[in-house]
Amino acid sequence: MESEQLFILLKYLFLGLFQGFTEPIPISSSGHLLLAQHFLGVEIEGGEGGAFTFELLVNSASLIAVLIIFREDLIRLIVRGLGYIKTKNPDDKTEFDFIIYLIIGTIPAGVIGVVFGDLIAEATVTLVAITLMVTGLALFMIRNLRGSRGEGGMTIKDAVIIGCAQAIALIPGISRSGATIVAAMARGIHQETALRYSFLLFIPVSLGGMILSLSDLINNEHLAALWIPYTLAFFGSLVASYFSLKWFMNIMAKGNLIYFAIYCLAVGPIVLLVLYLQ
Repeated sequence: MESEQLFILLKYLFLGLFQGFTEPIPISSSGHLLLAQHFLGVEIEGGEGGAFTFELLVNSASLIAVLIIFREDLIRLIVRGLGYIKTKNPDDKTEFDFIIYLIIGTIPAGVIGVVFGDLIAEATVTLVAITLMVTGLALFMIRNLRGSRGEGGMTIKDAVIIGCAQAIALIPGISRSGATIVAAMARGIHQETALRYSFLLFIPVSLGGMILSLSDLINNEHLAALWIPYTLAFFGSLVASYFSLKWFMNIMAKGNLIYFAIYCLAVGPIVLLVLYLQ
């Protein structure tokens, strides 16, 4: 029994680290988690409710990592952006507009998630293989783009397009960060602004999902029995997300998205080949 408990602890720690590492980078954490469960035979205890609780917790850990890294941007937006409502200081108009664009960009994913959430949850490994190739192709197409528009140059149209890209990324295998960054850079937005907008856009979507799922988490009958493995997964995801995002920010600064494009374009066909041979 002790060896079995140790295995469960190590499994959840691995899954937390795995999800945390893949969450910020443009290779689809949800798609890779599905691949890991399928090919490694890794199952989440507690049935569907256990899997749901696990995903909620590790995503919450990734959210905390994003909040830590972008805390200065958030403080600036809150102080200057919201302060513009009262002061009408023209120097703060860019931050106020950026908040509006974040709100607009959040709407598509919120609507699609509520309407098609159950259908998206039924994604198969075959679908993930195909959508990974789509992600890789999109990254490859914008690999040499160097946009010039910063926060002050964004428009409502940009926010709508990037928001729709985030909604499409609800499909496992379509990277959320990849889809939003590709959409932003394709619109001529500078890669630094594209990255910042992408991860600030992650915050309201993730918070909304947490709030809507809070009652399910509280009523999960398996939570008490698995709180130690869940805690390990949570902190594993938090640490991995933090360092993975820092690493990805460095890669974005150097314009090396081609590596992620090659990875996704390679993994997709390999998964399809393995499935065919099984």
